[in-house]
Amino acid sequence: MILRLSLLLILLLIIVPQSIQGSIFKTFSNTLSPKYPPYSFVFPLSGNVFPLGYYSVSLQIGNPPKDFTFDVDTGSDLTWVQCDAPCSGCTVRTELQYKPKSNTVPCSDSICSALHWPQKPECLNPKEQCDYEVEYADQGSSMGALVVDQFSLKLLDGSSFVPRLAFGCGYDQHFPSAHLPPATVGVLGLGKGKISILTQLVSARLTRNVFGHCLSSKGGGYLFFGDNVIPSTGVSWTTLVSPNNHYTTGPAELLYNGKATGLNGLKLIFDSGSTNTYFNRKTYQAIVNLKTGNVCLGILNGSEVGLQDSNVIGDISMQGVMVIYDNEKQQLGWVSADCDKLPK
Repeated sequence: MILRLSLLLILLLIIVPQSIQGSIFKTFSNTLSPKYPPYSFVFPLSGNVFPLGYYSVSLQIGNPPKDFTFDVDTGSDLTWVQCDAPCSGCTVRTELQYKPKSNTVPCSDSICSALHWPQKPECLNPKEQCDYEVEYADQGSSMGALVVDQFSLKLLDGSSFVPRLAFGCGYDQHFPSAHLPPATVGVLGLGKGKISILTQLVSARLTRNVFGHCLSSKGGGYLFFGDNVIPSTGVSWTTLVSPNNHYTTGPAELLYNGKATGLNGLKLIFDSGSTNTYFNRKTYQAIVNLKTGNVCLGILNGSEVGLQDSNVIGDISMQGVMVIYDNEKQQLGWVSADCDKLPK
């Protein structure tokens, strides 16, 4: 157990620099004053690495507001919820699904272009609904239409905002047969894309383009938008280097007990939607050759699950740490934290 914890800590420490009227975005900029301060929002998390294998957050959508639980995923952009439209492949009861109310986004809207960027949406008729299809590395997928509804978001002082945000109404889901489907109703996409919930809140001038999470090894933790809860000291920072929508750092060098392993130039993707940490074949084999005794590392060979040469830092390696994704300064930070207590 000591070896496992030491190795996971080292893995973090080695990351060193080597139908809507008009556009939703226009609605934001026209209705909100530029004097609005950048707020911070904190959301309690549920879930764990084992046995569930994911962390989830509950958000209220609609009027009257209704609770929906989402798998927190920094590896994808689109937020979507299982939708009674009706639904094929849904895993929760109909009464727990989202019910659309003539609030689909037309494919001519700029938010639909943001969804499909850098491609363009295929619109035979500009009044058609904006369709989406998203596929994940584990072979899961969701298909549906983009809708807009209000989200009830509370600040730490108890006040709240109800911005109208775009998300996916998923009426055709597929979950990989190798795993039991999660008990969540959808996915909260926190990638860097223009369609992400965070990007929409930033466009509304409600928060800064910064978010983070703190995953407790005991289960639960918290998610935050904005930078008001980030410690002023003690945070280690590294540059985000990827031009795509993944949170990728590097190049990094792999150390073992403080000693060089000869493995360097590694690029690492931080993905809260992944339970385990994955390394490419060469790096994984080097780690296996280094360890002694039968120890569970929580690290897998990504080349065996279709990740090719990618190295993915998953939830198991981010427990007990506040991980900060700063899109304004294009940097990623981490600091040891008590993830069992919500920040004040």
